[in-house]
Amino acid sequence: MRTGWTRMAGRLPGLVVRALALAWRASPRDTAATVAFNIASGIFTAVALVATAGVLEELFAEGPTPDRVRAALPALVLVAAATVLRGALSAAAGWAQSRLEPYVEQAAETRLMELATAVQVLAFDDNDFHDRMFRASVRGASETKRLVSHTIDILTGLVGICAAAGVLGVLHPVLLPLLLLTVLPEGWAAARAARMRYTWLLAITDSRRRKGMLDDLMTTRDTCAEMRSFTMRGPLLAEFAAIAGHERDVQLDLARRQTLVRLFGDGAGGAASALTYVVLGLLLVNGMMPLAVAGTAVLAIRTGRSELAAALHSVNSTYESGLYFHDYLDFCEHAEKWLPPPAPLPAPTTFDQVTVDDVTFTYPGKEEPALAGVSLRIRRGETIALVGENGSGKTTLSKLLAGLYRPDRGRVLWDGTDLAGVDTHALREHIAVIAQDHTHWPLSARRNVTMSSPDDDARLEEAARRSGADEVVSELGHGWDTLLDRRFAAGQELSGGQWQRLAAARGFYRDAPLLICDEPTAALDARAEHRLFASIHEHARRTGSAVVLITHRLASVRMADRVYVLDQGRVVEHGTHDQLMRDQGLYAELYSLQASAYRSVPATHEDGLRSA
Repeated sequence: MRTGWTRMAGRLPGLVVRALALAWRASPRDTAATVAFNIASGIFTAVALVATAGVLEELFAEGPTPDRVRAALPALVLVAAATVLRGALSAAAGWAQSRLEPYVEQAAETRLMELATAVQVLAFDDNDFHDRMFRASVRGASETKRLVSHTIDILTGLVGICAAAGVLGVLHPVLLPLLLLTVLPEGWAAARAARMRYTWLLAITDSRRRKGMLDDLMTTRDTCAEMRSFTMRGPLLAEFAAIAGHERDVQLDLARRQTLVRLFGDGAGGAASALTYVVLGLLLVNGMMPLAVAGTAVLAIRTGRSELAAALHSVNSTYESGLYFHDYLDFCEHAEKWLPPPAPLPAPTTFDQVTVDDVTFTYPGKEEPALAGVSLRIRRGETIALVGENGSGKTTLSKLLAGLYRPDRGRVLWDGTDLAGVDTHALREHIAVIAQDHTHWPLSARRNVTMSSPDDDARLEEAARRSGADEVVSELGHGWDTLLDRRFAAGQELSGGQWQRLAAARGFYRDAPLLICDEPTAALDARAEHRLFASIHEHARRTGSAVVLITHRLASVRMADRVYVLDQGRVVEHGTHDQLMRDQGLYAELYSLQASAYRSVPATHEDGLRSA
């Protein structure tokens, strides 16, 4: 089992080292100060204990009481000084540690976000990736700062333990193993309980993700209207209650088992403590230990037990945090495998022709390829259309063209440059996309169009004019500076068609040599749809950009220079609209079906309508 003591004990030192390395990168000064102040505080704990032993020795010595008190004064002064310094150093250590923790947490969360935003898009089609990311984000990143803190607490406790153990070892060798015996049962019980909780969390990862999705469906603005329209409240609540009930039952069982384990640990620890004091009493009664030494032993046992208990608690906490921190590291390592491979070639900035050469692509976990042996070409200034029924591979092919996916076999070339060997992040700066499932960014209208591109008012106005977004912005209270999210003060919400126009302006604004339009008019009315299709074709003619158009509105495909018809991941036809209509294949069938809906209503039906 991956959470077993043996495996975790072997892995824990490495996890601690990596957590401390992360802390050092986050803030070297605060890391050094935290370690130094804590260790110094532990040293003065030891000094105070040794000095206390000297005080007791002088007080229990023979002679007049005033003489014994005077003899104990130097040791008493040392105890007071050590106590004050220990308090000051503890406060300084707490201050440094409280400064360090936010830096560590920020570094861990930033690394998580850097990887999540850098991995290939295909990773988000993989269930295992989602599970790992969920565990890393829920506890993994936040436990990093705790792991660092617990590690430092262990170092501090070890110093105090060494002092107490040294004193006990000198007083009587049997006391040292008894001291260990008093704390180990409680430490074992705490670690066992932590392992139970982590195993429970691991087992319900998938159901907790599902519960979170249901929470979003029931509480977000995007779904509230449709949930009510289709009376989904009952089914969603029922599913949510079933998952929550299952979690509750598992947690109750977990609490029961954890309580039994802790009861055993506390009972065994209490019995061991009683045995320790019995042994100490027997040594005292039998004259094997003087009263002063016995007093020192009692103090050393209490101090040692306190320090050992704190250290074991820190070890247990480190063990528990290590389990979650391992999830964080596991996600980081797994995500790194999803990063785009090193790019030996710079990304091309333009092309004369894009060639898709015998490309095959399969999604993770699927047996059948989404694309199989697809080939096509796109020349600069051309508009090509991808046509086919749902699931034929059109959107998958567009994502390959956009550099979001890499083919399993075959090549995508910009002129002679294979995109598999270039920096796809830089490549995508020269590709524009107008998507059907575009994001409603909770940003200003301006940022929803310009995105990461530099601000250019003239370019913005031109993109808005061509897409019809200028009409949308003219109705906004603060124009381009209007926040497009009604959840915030002064924010406004747009209709589906208005968002579609902004998404189109987003694609035009980028002014890239390749424009990919995936169902760009799905939410537009007929007039706006006609205007946008005309703008897309005008964009290709005016700028010389190549346009890839995916649409089910086949009347708009007639203007394309070439049409590629896909069926079950393969190109089954290609040519101009007129050629494909003459061939009477799949394209002609689909086009005729759509055209039939716009033909005149039969006369008999029209007569019936008139008579009515």
